Amino acid sequence: MVPAAGTRIGWADLPADVREQVEGIIGGRVVEAVSQTGGFSPGTADRVVTEAGRRAFVKAVTPALNEHSAELARQETRITSALPDHVPAPRVLGWIDDGDWVVLVLEDIEGSHPRTPWVEGEIDAAVTALAQLAESLTPAPLTVPAVTSILTEGFAGWRRIAADPPADLDPWAAAHLPELIAAAERGLAAISTGDTLAHCDIRADNMLVRPDGRLVIVDWPWGAIAPIWFDRVLLALNVTVHGGDPERVIAGLDRRIVTDVFAGFAGFFRDVSRLAPPPSLPSVRAFQRWQADALLPWLGTELRTS
Repeated sequence: MVPAAGTRIGWADLPADVREQVEGIIGGRVVEAVSQTGGFSPGTADRVVTEAGRRAFVKAVTPALNEHSAELARQETRITSALPDHVPAPRVLGWIDDGDWVVLVLEDIEGSHPRTPWVEGEIDAAVTALAQLAESLTPAPLTVPAVTSILTEGFAGWRRIAADPPADLDPWAAAHLPELIAAAERGLAAISTGDTLAHCDIRADNMLVRPDGRLVIVDWPWGAIAPIWFDRVLLALNVTVHGGDPERVIAGLDRRIVTDVFAGFAGFFRDVSRLAPPPSLPSVRAFQRWQADALLPWLGTELRTS
């Protein structure tokens, strides 16, 4: 397994005036900061505690590290701030955007990421949390792009691979490129409808399990309009690549659509893994390649029987 982790800066790396502004939002001087692993932003992801015991989660990035990460931080701030209070997501305490630094200050959620390989109880809790999200965010409470605007190019990955196949392409995939291309195109068509604000990046490292077993969905920069079932398919994808029982997730969904969306993501991951890594994100391409390879057994079985 390739870990989903970038190269992060920490709380102490923030300029003093930015730290002071964050302390003003939280309401006290920060005396402890613990950097969190997971995710691919090169910015901070720190659980902080003030001298009075107040807690918060601080995410901060500068375009000097990665311009795209700064834009995603702005988008996450806009989306997270608009989420209804009752959805299983963290509340926004405040934010800073001075042109040099984009900072999002969130409530600190007590909990840890779901275990991988996934265990049944946490799969079920994730399905429940996603059902609550879908109910609360349909129709979408704010204007965001359609998920197809984000994924149309990516879901053409198998077509680009067919035009320029890598020497180390999996033999089964190489022999079934027409089927994979067709499945990815069906998957793109399937996700082109709907009016739900979907998270669109459902992975174990974007969830926290509270002590009572309930799940909270964190990290919202990719929120987009999608079908009401889209996040559940992404959960099934994550369970498939990390290990666990995806059947607990897809019960009641159209299995063919699940397979077609998997095909789209597998082609996207395999194709984009050939690119050079972005600035400050050295492991993202290996992670994408790992996910693509992990989806091929499912695709081999399901496309053979479809």
